[in-house]
Amino acid sequence: MNETVVITGASAGIGRATARLFAARGADVGLLARGRAGLDAAAADVEANGGRALAVPTDVADPGQVEDAARRVEEAFGPIDVWVNVAFTSVFAPFDQIGPEEFRRVTEVSYLGFVNGTRTALTRMLPRNRGTIVQVGSALGYRSIPLQSAYCGAKHAVNGFTESVRTELLHSGSRVAVTVVQMPAVNTPQFSWVLSRLRRHPQPVPPIYEPEVAARGVVYAACHPRRKEYWVGASTAATILGNKVAPALLDRYLARTGFSSQQTGDEQQRSRPANLWRPVDDEPGSDHGAHGVFDDRAHGRAPQLWFSHHRGAIVASAAAGVAGLVTGLARRRGPRR
Repeated sequence: MNETVVITGASAGIGRATARLFAARGADVGLLARGRAGLDAAAADVEANGGRALAVPTDVADPGQVEDAARRVEEAFGPIDVWVNVAFTSVFAPFDQIGPEEFRRVTEVSYLGFVNGTRTALTRMLPRNRGTIVQVGSALGYRSIPLQSAYCGAKHAVNGFTESVRTELLHSGSRVAVTVVQMPAVNTPQFSWVLSRLRRHPQPVPPIYEPEVAARGVVYAACHPRRKEYWVGASTAATILGNKVAPALLDRYLARTGFSSQQTGDEQQRSRPANLWRPVDDEPGSDHGAHGVFDDRAHGRAPQLWFSHHRGAIVASAAAGVAGLVTGLARRRGPRR
């Protein structure tokens, strides 16, 4: 029986790349997002990579739409095995330039969208006592930066919400698993369609990774969901650990560098589209794909990710090496007289 996977935010970026990887494993993939053109292209990607696809236009901020999408996926493919929450939106601006309705909309999509997806998945998984939920998080869920207060707040909230759900599942002895994959800066189309009030074009804070790197982290987490969370990219590890050691120092550092590092040298076009209230990949010919405009600066590999996925073997090998060294030294010294 094929694995049934649901991915929110599947029309572009990390969600799109993740759908391709699951398809290459032979999965049946339910694709949830708002933009019809992006969804249709994502469905074509899934089928080209060996999977079956069902594209369901869905605004994850609406729990009724999420529930209806899950029902349609199960009618088409059978019980949902893996649910991946990716969908988000944001506003690039200082907090005092973000309106209350805009802040609410980011929260409804980027935080409550994860809540809605998790609730819908658990409604089906708990009675079966099986299934996996993967939350696509961010290093910014640990260490906030300027100009992204709504997004950072949502990612912090996802971490707190997921910890509560995880401990409840552990308490009940459920075989349903939930895990988080904390992401670095990723080259997705969001920087070309996010609502921005910056003077220059938004950019991810370097180092930048391609969405396929993030997708490999998601698929691995779905296959090994018992760990609380995974970190993708050395910059994610450095950000999270650095914030534990010197948060106040990072405050001052980001106050100096956080504005310029999130903008390119190019002036922003005033007529650029924004996807906060409506999708920009809805009309025919408007598909943006998985990648953003920073391919020339993005990394296609993350050695840290390999080490993260193989840390058990690495620790065991290191321990065996140390034990061998100690044994060898003891033999060289010989018995004490």
